[in-house]
Amino acid sequence: MADLPFRSVLITGASSGLGRALALACARPGTVLHCSGRDAARLAELGQAARAKGAELRAVVLDVRDAAAMADWINGAGRLDLVIANAGVSAGTGGGAPETPAQMRLLIETNLLGVLNTVHPALAAMRAQAPGPDGVRGRIAVIGSIAGFVAAPGAPTYCATKAAVDAWTVATAAVAARDGVAMTSVCPGYIRTPMTAGNRFPMPGLMDADRAAAIILRGVARGRRRVVFPWWLGLAARLVGALPPRLSTALLGRPEGKAPLP
Repeated sequence: MADLPFRSVLITGASSGLGRALALACARPGTVLHCSGRDAARLAELGQAARAKGAELRAVVLDVRDAAAMADWINGAGRLDLVIANAGVSAGTGGGAPETPAQMRLLIETNLLGVLNTVHPALAAMRAQAPGPDGVRGRIAVIGSIAGFVAAPGAPTYCATKAAVDAWTVATAAVAARDGVAMTSVCPGYIRTPMTAGNRFPMPGLMDADRAAAIILRGVARGRRRVVFPWWLGLAARLVGALPPRLSTALLGRPEGKAPLP
């Protein structure tokens, strides 16, 4: 993807899965990658792979739930062309067990508040940047999910957090655009990553992380406010989500669901 305009990129949750694929898709000579994650060994391996492609990688072990640390990291990164709020946690009610309060809090603090801890300082930093040749001061992508379009009993809090970040990103994008910052809500389907490896239910449209990263970066570069893929799965989810709750729940209520956290 040599045509990408991003030369300084910041990605959360970059140590594995989609975050790693996004980092390597952006890696090229002259690119600086600011990558965070919670696994130092995986970040070190990512650094080797990025440097092999000619990029500079500046990695930090960081939890997106730490608002102060996130703000310090982002404010110290210098000019940023692209920020990707990717870090997330997946869990549900697999086996029929109800979600615990601890699991619900972890998903909300990571998938929702972690996004806000990333995007708020990024917005402030980008508003202070000079615009590029295209008039854009910076771009922000928030990784949501097609799961945000439905209320699946197998993953209630996960669906709720993804619905929240999608709605918030799309709504905020209209305001940010006036300041020259382009925001994109990314709603993918099933991606082959460690997060989905434990799923014990059918995953229609499952795709490799490299392909998903390419789709995301093209959509962000084009300034799209929402990127949904596969399109047909997004449409199906919208249709199911529009059904009366009893009917949609009957269609989505798989007892296996997403596995709960240990």
